[in-house]
Amino acid sequence: MASLLALVHRIDDATPPDRDRALDGLRALAIAGVVLGHWLVTALVATGHTVRSGSPLRAVPELAPVSWVFQTLAVFFLVGGLVNARRSGPYGAWVRARMARLTRPVAALAAVWAVAAGAMFVSGAELETVRTLGGLVVSPLWFLLVFALLTAATPLLSRLHPAWPPVAVACVDLVRHGLGGPSWVGWANVVAGWLVPYCLGLAWGRRGLPRDSTGWALLAGGGLAAIGLVAWGGYPAAMVGVPGAPMSNLDPPTLAAVAFGLAQCGAAALLAGPLRRLLARPVMWAAVAAVNLSAMTVFLWHQTAMIAVTVAGLRAGGHLPGLHTVPDGLGWVAARLAWLPVFAVVLALCCLLFRTYERSPAGGPRRRIGPDCGASN
Repeated sequence: MASLLALVHRIDDATPPDRDRALDGLRALAIAGVVLGHWLVTALVATGHTVRSGSPLRAVPELAPVSWVFQTLAVFFLVGGLVNARRSGPYGAWVRARMARLTRPVAALAAVWAVAAGAMFVSGAELETVRTLGGLVVSPLWFLLVFALLTAATPLLSRLHPAWPPVAVACVDLVRHGLGGPSWVGWANVVAGWLVPYCLGLAWGRRGLPRDSTGWALLAGGGLAAIGLVAWGGYPAAMVGVPGAPMSNLDPPTLAAVAFGLAQCGAAALLAGPLRRLLARPVMWAAVAAVNLSAMTVFLWHQTAMIAVTVAGLRAGGHLPGLHTVPDGLGWVAARLAWLPVFAVVLALCCLLFRTYERSPAGGPRRRIGPDCGASN
């Protein structure tokens, strides 16, 4: 216990005095929301020798409001904009360091899954099974690709007024849904949709976080707009993708998702002050710092952790409730909740094995807790 407390205080002492701990707290909340959301709404159903994906949101659409709690990607992009607005040093060196921080962990994941996919084929796994499992692992990479693109374009985006991205999203949705335009037009929103919180973060990073009145206005205005678009605009109630649904709010992002993201940005602005005070406590800060130091590893490997537990359960010989069964009701949800601690333990093991790829290359400067996406050199 004494050694643990000593570690807590070492982490606290190693943190630069000018670091805004609220941003780390918001990032940790965003990553936790994504991880828990995926674990709760993603089912791997074993039928014969094939594993396919499912979602309790399809069988129990009344659970759609739960997705509003766990779909926190807008906060992730907001914090990214806030942090990147405060960059220092030459652009070339800065962007190379940022891209390395993103690409090294992805390369490790790709290498492991290339071997895993080959092993599954050799062992006789069905193509649909490999496609399903691989799709769950690859899907988070789309968001990192967009984040990398926005990060690289930060100097240009800093000149963009935050009002333009939501206007672009609205125009795309009008063409796609209102005027019957081609579906491929919607892919413009993959960038435009996440530009909304990112540009807001860039603006706040330059000017400082807004007053509570602005936070409340964004929270109320964005929330009411999202509710109205779902109730009367024909948008899905779920803020995540649902297998088999005719339309998704995330694939690509819709105006409803953007409105909801603005509400989340308002909530983040309101939470910043309380989080800053809470994370002044060394114990709380140590926990958040630990999450941020492994932020990319957690984000990339959380689906693998769930898959590993699911496959191990099948190998152990059964169709276990909440793990391999059809997500057809609240009973499945209750059973899935019981599996979350197991997923978390396996994810922790993944972090121990692979978080080294978030560190600087050998021979680089000593790493410290800094103003990056969790840590910096």
